[in-house]
Amino acid sequence: MKKLYIIPLLLIFVFSSCEKVVEVDLPSIAPKLVVDATFEVYFDEDPVTADTSVKLTLTTDFFDENIPPLNSATVFVTNLVDNSVINYTNVDDNGFYNATTNFIPEDDVAYELTIIYNNETYKSIPTKKIKSAPITNIFQTSRLFFVDEVIELQISFDDVADEDSFYLFNLSGGEFSLVSDRLFTNGSTITISEFYDPEDFDLPETILLKMSGIDVAYFNYFRILSSQGGTGGGGPFETVPSTLLGNILNKTTDANFPLGYFHISETNTVSVTLNEIEN
Repeated sequence: MKKLYIIPLLLIFVFSSCEKVVEVDLPSIAPKLVVDATFEVYFDEDPVTADTSVKLTLTTDFFDENIPPLNSATVFVTNLVDNSVINYTNVDDNGFYNATTNFIPEDDVAYELTIIYNNETYKSIPTKKIKSAPITNIFQTSRLFFVDEVIELQISFDDVADEDSFYLFNLSGGEFSLVSDRLFTNGSTITISEFYDPEDFDLPETILLKMSGIDVAYFNYFRILSSQGGTGGGGPFETVPSTLLGNILNKTTDANFPLGYFHISETNTVSVTLNEIEN
């Protein structure tokens, strides 16, 4: 019986002693434009404000750790009802562009994002602001997860009635959650649970929750994006999949398609203080 234990150990030693680093020489590809243009209109504020910034970057080779920002593009948004143009300007060295005027997307107005870069023109599919619903209640409790207790936040809101609705929750720390009212009674009060490891926080600690209304196309896009690239550590656009296409087209060269998305959401924000779990 002893030989049954000795032989595997010898095999492990032989294989481990033969390990060596294999360098893979992957071919370089031409960088593609990556667009992060998810506008948030904070309808629960008085006056209403909005984050309508656009972030542009370029793809890199697989093993490159730095994502190069794009600071040399022309960016503007067109109101397709009256054809007015909202111009954008680059505001830093990280690829961020802001509107040159106070831009608050209106209800029932289609907008088109245009980006001109390297003598090519990129345009989004016309996009309207998607309605959301205010968060009505947040209740903190705890729940046993295997052998440890975790913080549970029960978040309630009244679903928009008479239509299929989809929501995106930004739960702080680069974590996101998708909710569809197709799993509930349309127009009802919906309660979802989100969980936090108390060891990740210096309790008590205040975090900011965001709830945004999204359409079914962005719901499906974000779901696939999250499964491919993950949502932890800086947001969903930090790791860009190579084949997932959004709603922005290259009008000059079809084959040189961009990555990313243009979306406008009603968003409400709530500050929540996470407290120590009471035993």
